[in-house]
Amino acid sequence: MTTPVTIRQAVADDADGVAAVRRAVYSYKVMSAAAARHMITVSSPQERFLALVAEAGGEVVAWGSAGLNVWTTDQGQSDTSIYVHPDHRKQGIGSILADRLHQHLSEVGAVRARTFVHPDGLEFARNRGYDGTRQMHYAGLDLSTLPDQPPTPDGIELVTMDELDPRQAYAADSIASLDEPGDSPLDAIAYGVWLEQVWNAPGLDKVLGVAAVAGDEVACFTAIETDGDRAWSGMTGTIPAYRGRGLAKLVKSVALRRCAAAGITSAYTSNDDGNGPMLAVNNWLGYRRVQTELSLLRPLG
Repeated sequence: MTTPVTIRQAVADDADGVAAVRRAVYSYKVMSAAAARHMITVSSPQERFLALVAEAGGEVVAWGSAGLNVWTTDQGQSDTSIYVHPDHRKQGIGSILADRLHQHLSEVGAVRARTFVHPDGLEFARNRGYDGTRQMHYAGLDLSTLPDQPPTPDGIELVTMDELDPRQAYAADSIASLDEPGDSPLDAIAYGVWLEQVWNAPGLDKVLGVAAVAGDEVACFTAIETDGDRAWSGMTGTIPAYRGRGLAKLVKSVALRRCAAAGITSAYTSNDDGNGPMLAVNNWLGYRRVQTELSLLRPLG
């Protein structure tokens, strides 16, 4: 007998269940319960963020969220995310979540929605008006085997992220993000939103993240998020004036060594299919592909 399912708005107390479902669906992604709580409870009013869960037998079995992308000047762009625990699929849960999320986005003025799906979810997405644009590759790494650490170039100092002023980190992140591959430019990252959603996020481990500093300027950085014995490279960026000097390879190498010393055994990361330089760095570090997701877009009327 199928357990009755209730769809409702997510609350902070759902964090443990949401994190568990996410790990069951995406074993290669890293999100602690604290990070899930932050995702549920922290958003800017301009995002019009809606977070839903499906509950069966008192347990969270699915997640759905949608909101406007406020980090771009490309107006009306939005993002959706749906994942259902493998034991509760083929019951129409994903369809109900999709309908509610799309209705919400239309009501708040979105003109286009983006989502990411596994290859086996492509038919589901296409049946709801999504079409493909690009691929996102996910890769994992056993931290017991790392290549030799590259030398530090003259004029560069390595520091951990907790040694930075947040304004330094924000400047580097916002500049490095300008040419990130994507369907909309990340050219409107407001400091207040970044501070609340990125810098103050509980999943961000500033002791393990590493930056290469030239004077008072962050030339390159890699941000690390953790959950138990797993780590995630959330963003690695180099500002244009310092590219071509191997700094991304260096900071990631140092950060991964710090992760290993802290008892973390595996690390994961993602790369857009078009980001050849970062793919090369991760291949050198020993990352091996574990999954490819498809980035899809749907117009909203």
